[in-house]
This record gives sequence, C-alpha cells and structure tokens, in this order.
Amino acid sequence: MKKHGILNSDISRVLSCMGHTDTIAVGDCGLPVPDETERIDLALTLGRPGFMEVLKAVSGDMKVEKIVLAEEIKEKNPVILSEIKELFQDAETGFSVEFVSHEELKKQTKKCKAVIRTGETTPYANIILQSGCIFS
Repeated sequence: MKKHGILNSDISRVLSCMGHTDTIAVGDCGLPVPDETERIDLALTLGRPGFMEVLKAVSGDMKVEKIVLAEEIKEKNPVILSEIKELFQDAETGFSVEFVSHEELKKQTKKCKAVIRTGETTPYANIILQSGCIFS
C-alpha cells in the first residue's frame, strides 16, 4: 500500500506518467471535460471535495512550473484566487502565472493529460498545472 502522496490510483498514475511541460487540470463541478481528455471524477456532493483541498494535494505531489487561470477569477472569485496565490507564493524561480479567458482555458483542457473534477461550486475555480522538471 502506498504510504505518501496521492492515494487516488488514477491521479497517481497520471502524475507518474507526466513529463516536463505536460499539463493536468483541477476544476469545479461545472467545468466541461473534452471527450478526448481523461476525466478523474472526485465529486461526491455539491462542495465536496473542495477545489483547494484537491489542488493542495495534487500540487504537493508534483513539480509545478506554471499555472493557467481564467481571467474571470479575478472579479468573480477573489477568495479562491487569493488562496491559489498563497499556495504558490513560495514557488521556485521560473514559476509563472498565465491568465486567459475562461473559453481559452476550456480549450486548453483538450491538451491536458487529465481533468480532475471536484465538487466545488464557486465560479471559475479551475486551474491548469504545467509540470516542471525535477532535475537540472
């Protein structure tokens, strides 16, 4: 039995298969998942598990060099945006944040290795994590 990190076998498998610049998304329960992208559905009930709970677990088990957020989160969900900024405040040099339209973020999920669906019900609680390299 696995002792540390993500216990969910699907998330663990996807993270293990990711290489430098590959992406994975964590989204609220309303984020559409393209047919060609793997869906890892964690949603149990409205609000559970929450977006930040899942994001903390996933980002803690991978090297993140870039995040992509919807521009709309700035106005429509400043609380989650603040929590995201706090989570990544100590990111290493070279870390970047990109804001795109919500429509563009949804398009970018087509290239993600997977989209993890949470039970989150607040607007624009969606993020794409780009994998960094764990060696130099």
